[in-house]
Amino acid sequence: MPTPIQLQLHPLIGQLAQIIVQNWQKYLDLMPYELPAGLGYVEGKLEGEKIVIKNSCYQTAKFRKLHLELAKVGTNLDILHCVMFPRPEYPLPIFGCDIVAGKAGVSAAIADLSPTSPNKTLSLGYETALKALPEQKFQQIRELPPWGDIFSQFCLFVRPSTPEEEAQFLQRVDDFVGIHCQQAQSAELLSPEDTTLSSMAQQNYCLQQQQNDKTLRVLEKAFGNEWARQYLTSVLFDLP
Repeated sequence: MPTPIQLQLHPLIGQLAQIIVQNWQKYLDLMPYELPAGLGYVEGKLEGEKIVIKNSCYQTAKFRKLHLELAKVGTNLDILHCVMFPRPEYPLPIFGCDIVAGKAGVSAAIADLSPTSPNKTLSLGYETALKALPEQKFQQIRELPPWGDIFSQFCLFVRPSTPEEEAQFLQRVDDFVGIHCQQAQSAELLSPEDTTLSSMAQQNYCLQQQQNDKTLRVLEKAFGNEWARQYLTSVLFDLP
């Protein structure tokens, strides 16, 4: 069932949150993940508007952190942010998904399985499964940020402009998360050397994501510089 904050968010965000959690519950043995004190549910003010952030976090044998963040900034901005960080000792990519929606609709929707291998490619199992997915077409393709080299060739970054395109995006995220969870089930341990390289790739992913000035500016305005930096580095993109 959707949480109370989901019921107040853009419908696409509520639907996507349910799809992600349903895949987790279907394929993974979830265990609690303890966030830093006071950062699970947060309220603040941004330019006179109330801002609410709700974080849900879990871990599994193969994933060090499954993070789903839902945020609402007044009546103007709704946000979904999700990352599935694998444990570095397994050869798994990083699933990431974000949606930004306002009164005019969804302005940005991105989903990807970002490689953590030294050659920055996905394994044959992922490649085969992802290439077998039906082709999708969107009218408005968004341009990746300058630090977007962390993403894979399958990265989907769009502005859905119709209900049909929103449904396509939901389906593709469902595909990504389902494939990811299934591939994780058969993942075998890496060597110590490759585990180190995988950990370095995760660190690079987090450091690149921390360059997202838009996220940092919103948090700084609402909660102050020190709090914003702590939230960015300990909740959103903590290093393994």
